[in-house]
Amino acid sequence: MPILEARSLTKTFRRPDKASGFKGAVKHLAQRRYKNYTAVDGIDLSVDAGESVAYVGPNGAGKSTTVKLLTGILKPSEGTVRVMGRDPHTERIANAHDIGVLFGQRTQLWWDLPVEESLKLLKHMYGVSEADYKRRIAKFDELLDLGEFMPALARTLSLGQRMRADLACALIHDPKMVYLDEPTIGLDISVKDRLRAFLRELVDDGTTLLLTSHDLADIEEVCERIVVIDKGAIAYDGPITELKAHYITTKAVHLILDGPADLPELSEKFPDYAWAAGDAPSEVKVTYESARFTTAEVLADVTGHLRPRDLSLSEPSIEDVIRRLYAGELTK
Repeated sequence: MPILEARSLTKTFRRPDKASGFKGAVKHLAQRRYKNYTAVDGIDLSVDAGESVAYVGPNGAGKSTTVKLLTGILKPSEGTVRVMGRDPHTERIANAHDIGVLFGQRTQLWWDLPVEESLKLLKHMYGVSEADYKRRIAKFDELLDLGEFMPALARTLSLGQRMRADLACALIHDPKMVYLDEPTIGLDISVKDRLRAFLRELVDDGTTLLLTSHDLADIEEVCERIVVIDKGAIAYDGPITELKAHYITTKAVHLILDGPADLPELSEKFPDYAWAAGDAPSEVKVTYESARFTTAEVLADVTGHLRPRDLSLSEPSIEDVIRRLYAGELTK
């Protein structure tokens, strides 16, 4: 049985319908008009225990609204949600004991208390035993270096320190299901790497993870499955490897030659490939259709003639594929 299951999940908001400017505001006061806006439109989503799922989409696609529906913060306009068999909105207290939530632009820390006091308050709220609390804090300290700022007031933390502390807050009660909304927003590269390593270990230990992020490196390094949402509806749901295999139709080899590359000659000799100049006269890129040629075939073909000094392989990133999905250029 899935740990999370949503069926025909829909959320519609009512927004004021008024003209801009002072006249529009006055007219709206006298005669109020509204129009409906559907943020989440009939989503079906099922997540098994232990899965790591990326939930991505452009701004305004409905990602954060979906997370709020799944966690019980919002009530669906239509459809159903079940998390570990419960309705997260009507059974919020029981649900809260089994889930962890991190919103990148919100904090669970008490602003004028030391970090360690915020964590102790959460320990008592969730009924975590002293032995479990000490064990989890030790693990968080090992992976996230909490010790360096545990005595510090929350309001004095850097963004990277706050995100690490908030992650500990979300996980202090050992939740079975964790929702992370933009967990690496605003962090520097070194802090992001540490957070991603921590999340990989969390998933390896059996925690179920739903991650929303604009940083696609988070997705590729942490998640195995990706759900792409656009305009409130799911555009793709499947393994990241399958998304790449299905949509990435071209690959490229970058070559460094002993002398200048003769592009007209190469195009004439190898008409099945696309040739382009590199950053230097001796550099050239050959692009080929992965459905027609394997990388081994291309390398055997061109390197026998060119004998390059060095080469490297590349393919479009998951970011390129998702961007094309948003633009409606790709269909499954």
